[in-house]
Amino acid sequence: MPSEYNIPFVGLKNGLHSFDFTIEKTFFETLDYFDFSKVDIRVNLELTKKEQLLELHFYGHGAVEVPCDISTELFDLPIETQMQMIVKFGSAFESPSEEIMILPHGTYQIDVTQQIYEMIILAVPQKKIHPQVADGTLKSAILDKLKLLAPKEQNTSTNDQPDPRWDQLKKLL
Repeated sequence: MPSEYNIPFVGLKNGLHSFDFTIEKTFFETLDYFDFSKVDIRVNLELTKKEQLLELHFYGHGAVEVPCDISTELFDLPIETQMQMIVKFGSAFESPSEEIMILPHGTYQIDVTQQIYEMIILAVPQKKIHPQVADGTLKSAILDKLKLLAPKEQNTSTNDQPDPRWDQLKKLL
């Protein structure tokens, strides 16, 4: 990944530092992820440097273009997400949890590519539904076919006679 996602923290003074990234489709293509047709996300990273650790706060907003899971129509899915992480220093690289990373002593920079990738991917819902499908205004041949193939509702009024098979089962009680 390009060095634009490497944050050199050794030369930074203790305190708050801000970094901005523009995430586009090429970011995901480089990581072999091709589910998005278009990507326009702004990520702001607030890095707080302290004596023994780094606190990272990621904030992302924008949109990704994805196909609807029902109609296959492309639409812009808004993304609003955030993530926090603490970076400590130890004898070797370790990642005991999603929120904590341990870097070896002597490390002078941190690559935030993986954190940005995961933050955005986890913000996308498993089921992606076009807003016009949800409100019923989208006109599509696929939706027409789905309506045609939808199961018909059965009439279950209270005046119907009970199924005689149930009567036989009730006798067993």
